[in-house]
Amino acid sequence: MKFPKTYTLKEISELIDSEYIGSDNFPVTGMNEIHVVEKGDIVFVDHPKYYEKALNSAASIVLINKKVDCPKGKALLISDDPFSDFNKLSIHFKPFQSANKSISDSAKIGKGTIIQPNVFIGNNVLIGKDCLIHPNVTIYDDTVIGNNVTIHAGTILGSDAFYYKKRPEGFDQLKSCGKVVIENNVDIGASCTIDRGVTGNTTIKEGTKIDNQVQIAHDTVIGERCLIASHVGIAGCTVIEDEVTLWGQVGVISGITIGKGAVVYAQSGVGRNLEGGKAYFGSPCDDARKKYRELAGIKLIPELIEKVNNI
Repeated sequence: MKFPKTYTLKEISELIDSEYIGSDNFPVTGMNEIHVVEKGDIVFVDHPKYYEKALNSAASIVLINKKVDCPKGKALLISDDPFSDFNKLSIHFKPFQSANKSISDSAKIGKGTIIQPNVFIGNNVLIGKDCLIHPNVTIYDDTVIGNNVTIHAGTILGSDAFYYKKRPEGFDQLKSCGKVVIENNVDIGASCTIDRGVTGNTTIKEGTKIDNQVQIAHDTVIGERCLIASHVGIAGCTVIEDEVTLWGQVGVISGITIGKGAVVYAQSGVGRNLEGGKAYFGSPCDDARKKYRELAGIKLIPELIEKVNNI
């Protein structure tokens, strides 16, 4: 998320009442999670396991819970609880705006787009030309939809990320202030849910087709001309490259990449990066031909046991 203007390190530190290491006037232009940070961004880290990764990331400012050596050209914000202070910044720069009508006055809807009854369109939503939005679709604030997009009944775009920190008293949610971006010529089936990014975007690229009852989590990027069948569940921060096919009930773990042109057969569980241009099956999934040979081998086990017992 980019801020509406450039702030100084001192100004940001005052918002969260933290110490800082760096020049008072060190420029701060936004905040993001580590996988999408850019120069000028704040990233937070609260576990020693990830200190090095955060300090060496593209972020210019590291919100951290320990005083460490500050890398050259960067700044530090020292916090007892970086998770909570990151949330404070999210709430400050992207506060919740309640709605008072079904279609916000700040929403912009392109020529030729049809909005069916009982659709909710939130603040600052952008919808392109010649789209068809069926009944009971909910489009949360800041969602961006391209041209010639069809969204079927009951689908929800822009709900919060499923991102929690476990504490002694319960679970603390990381606030979501990102967006959902749907590019041109995308079709989305009925009763799908696509969560917005925590600080970045959840993106569905041009020409992709999504079946009914699909869940796509925060900050995931789905490439062009993909096919996503019913009951697929895709966890956060996943990259699915162009022309990938995921058949029914495929489950995908967070933070991995599925390469261009890969096909994952129904009911498979994807727990690692997959090379493009191949077919996969199983849970955990592997090369489909290899998995089928393994299944064929398993069927022979009773016969082999019987032979051994008769020796």
